[in-house]
Amino acid sequence: MIGRFLLARRMARGLARDKRGTAFMEFALAAPLFLMLTLGGIDYCWQLYGQQVLQGAVNIAARSSTTEGYINNTAALDIVVRNKVRTVFKNAQVDFSRRAYESFTEVGKPEPFTDKNGNNRYDSGECFEDMNGNANWDTDRGNTGNGSSDDVVVYIASMKYDRILPIWRMLGQPQEKTLYATTVLRNQPYSTNTSVSKVICS
Repeated sequence: MIGRFLLARRMARGLARDKRGTAFMEFALAAPLFLMLTLGGIDYCWQLYGQQVLQGAVNIAARSSTTEGYINNTAALDIVVRNKVRTVFKNAQVDFSRRAYESFTEVGKPEPFTDKNGNNRYDSGECFEDMNGNANWDTDRGNTGNGSSDDVVVYIASMKYDRILPIWRMLGQPQEKTLYATTVLRNQPYSTNTSVSKVICS
């Protein structure tokens, strides 16, 4: 009995001194974390590159859209941006939206209204200036579309694509990623401004 105990003790000491599997165990523990950090870094850099590609295409569109050739043909301008993005992200879904304002100071501002009860918010029945011509009070006074002569236009492009590395699955994230790029431009005065602004009380 004592002999078996001494034998077991001697074997335990031998195993404790044996370092042959240490490197393998360390690698097995560190490899998943290293792989995740590597894939995450590549995925993040790819997103940054995609953002630069999209923003670059939008900047080109901003310069082109001020010429008379595109002022009435926004679809052609969108095709230019979409094609530039798809030279790198071949299957990306690229969509566009525009909101036109009469000046830079009006971008993103609500339509003016008469605050009868002084509660600092619009209530039904209060008079407001319908600046986008839809007969409703809006929190954003911009008019959908490319606007008219001398208008300020907020041009937004979105790019939706599938992430190619499996890091999204490892982190429990969706495979689909959407990036946005925005620019603000001003239409040239090729024609008379056609403002639709009017006061509505209802």
